[in-house]
Amino acid sequence: MTPRRKGKVLSAADIALWREVARSVKPLPGRAPLPPEEPAPMPPAAGDRAAPAMTLPAQALPNLAKPAAPPLAPLERRLRTQLRRGQQSVEAVIDLHGMRQDEAHHALRAFLRREQARGCKLALVVTGKGAAGLGAAGDAVFGEERGVLKRSVPHWLRLPDLRPLVVGFEEAEQRHGGSGALYIRLRRSREL
Repeated sequence: MTPRRKGKVLSAADIALWREVARSVKPLPGRAPLPPEEPAPMPPAAGDRAAPAMTLPAQALPNLAKPAAPPLAPLERRLRTQLRRGQQSVEAVIDLHGMRQDEAHHALRAFLRREQARGCKLALVVTGKGAAGLGAAGDAVFGEERGVLKRSVPHWLRLPDLRPLVVGFEEAEQRHGGSGALYIRLRRSREL
């Protein structure tokens, strides 16, 4: 194993950029403001191979990465059983049939935000199975795709803008639409 280093090596340009950003931010309560800027390091001479690097303690480095989106979880076994037996019902339903992708995506986002604010825990999103546009032989006519919303909605639910709303999702039971619908568990609203 290699030994851990106490600090990270930053170039002068990185430090200057960080100071510029840090100067524009109000410090958190109880935190000291950024110390005054130190004099800029001298540029490297023409014969130097690389610019000298400066070392800052690890605590001084910003955490620029966004927090990871909460992981998606499948529906619990107990909830699936209750849904199958009719002991649990969905609290809200949206039908995306006949919508274009952009309309459906906008409607889905608005629906999930509204239902989460209402305190809904389980919603049903009907996408359809994509049977429209089939020819007599059952194949797609003129290159039309089958089930665009059926494929797109799970992808949208995994995107960062909807992850704070969605705990998990799963294909619905046959009586709720089967493969043409999804159960969606919503996270509790933080404003409650």
